[in-house]
Amino acid sequence: MQKSILITGCSSGIGLDAAHGMRERGWRVFASCRQQHDCDRLRAKGFDSPLIDYTKTGSISSGLSQVLEATGGTLDALFNNGAHGLPGAVEDVPTDGLRQIFETNVFGWHELTRQVIPIMRAQRHGRIVQNSSVLGLVAFPWRGAYVATKYAIEGLTDTLRLELRDTDIKVILIEPGPITSKIRENSIPMFERFVDWENSALRKKYESSLLKRLYQSPGTDKFELPASAVTKKLAVAVESKRPRARYYVTTPTYIAGYLRRILPTRSIDRILSDI
Repeated sequence: MQKSILITGCSSGIGLDAAHGMRERGWRVFASCRQQHDCDRLRAKGFDSPLIDYTKTGSISSGLSQVLEATGGTLDALFNNGAHGLPGAVEDVPTDGLRQIFETNVFGWHELTRQVIPIMRAQRHGRIVQNSSVLGLVAFPWRGAYVATKYAIEGLTDTLRLELRDTDIKVILIEPGPITSKIRENSIPMFERFVDWENSALRKKYESSLLKRLYQSPGTDKFELPASAVTKKLAVAVESKRPRARYYVTTPTYIAGYLRRILPTRSIDRILSDI
């Protein structure tokens, strides 16, 4: 029987590539998006595309119901991927902004995962794959809100893996670093909405660093990989008989994981403080 996978955040970048890549591997792909026009675009390309907005519980339930109706009540794999950034210094990110990014990047993932687990328990198998980040391993300046969500996902996923250890539901983290995507452009509206950088004590640093990174195309990072690099790891995570708990994707992720094992925190801070 054809295996099924639900992938979130498929309007562009990692999610879109994963949808195409897993379909090419013979999976029935449910490529969800949070906006209807993106779902319509994917349906025109032959995908099942349920509308799932992580910030709306009703949307999560109705989107998953569409998937289960199409499959007869089963789901072999879930890839939680949809997320966004909120750049800015921690002291300048208002609590409402932090709350909103957690709604999308953490609480929505948790809600969808909780709804999927009973399905996988009933069918006695399943894969839950979480798209984390190098920023789930180490912190970078100006990315505190996003880092906080990825640290949260790492903790929830590690705990869930332990709790499901005696089942055939495998819980896996994928940890990319720089991947070609629209996350920088998509974070600009959040930055402009929530961060009052002009009245910040760090205004000069914004002008010399973050603003240039946000509004001036930096070109391709020397370590940047295409989204297909994540899709390759996803395929291994859902198809391997004994998947790993974690899959690193880019060179910076391997470096970050290594540094975290061997260096004291003060040394890591010195290395990362100017990034």
